[in-house]
Amino acid sequence: MRTYSVPDMSCGGCAKAIARIVTKLDPAAEVSADVAAKRVSIGSQASDADLRAALARGGYPATPVAADATA
Repeated sequence: MRTYSVPDMSCGGCAKAIARIVTKLDPAAEVSADVAAKRVSIGSQASDADLRAALARGGYPATPVAADATA
C-alpha cells in the first residue's frame, strides 16, 4: 500500500470520487481513505506516476507520504 496526502479531500463524497478514479485506472485496486487526516492508502499495480496523474486529472492532486510518516 502506498499512502498519499490529498489536501483537497474534504468529505466522504471526495473519498468515493477518489476510489472511483483509482479503480477506473486499476479495477483490482484497494483504496482506503482517512478524510480527517486527508490521506488515502492505495494498493495497486498501477505506477505511482499513473496514480498521481489520474488523481490530479480528477481534481485531487496527491503527494506521497513517507513510510515513516504514516506511523
